[in-house]
Amino acid sequence: MSRILVVEDEHPILKLIEVNLRLENHEVIAAADGPQALQRAQESRPDLVILDIMLGPGMDGWEVLRRLREDPAFQDTPVVVLTALVQDADIIRGWQLGADEYITKPFSPVALVKTVQMVLDRTPEERRARREREIIRAQLLRSLRERKEGQGVPPAVR
Repeated sequence: MSRILVVEDEHPILKLIEVNLRLENHEVIAAADGPQALQRAQESRPDLVILDIMLGPGMDGWEVLRRLREDPAFQDTPVVVLTALVQDADIIRGWQLGADEYITKPFSPVALVKTVQMVLDRTPEERRARREREIIRAQLLRSLRERKEGQGVPPAVR
């Protein structure tokens, strides 16, 4: 059983995640905003964090992730980003800030639980290597998309 901090400001989504994690015997600590997430992380020392990016007013998930990665106590704590942000730039930013997985909404609760288990099974070195590969992959995909989109534009407009 692992202790998992779920940072999600939409209560129905939080409950869906919580129920599915508890079915796999995980302990769930919930936080609805950025400051509460950092406080709960300090208090509970989670084994993994599931982090929404677009949190309510105040501190967003990017800032939470940045602060977690700056804190020596959480540098190796796995973070699974769960967000509606699907643009290449957002995905690259997530990996660069230290996400161990990046899942977009809508999501499958079963797939989320399986992803959580896979991340928990990886060593910190394996997670770092995966982040580096995903950054390269996302940058290549973005470059290919931009190049493809540019082909349909007359040279004078490019």
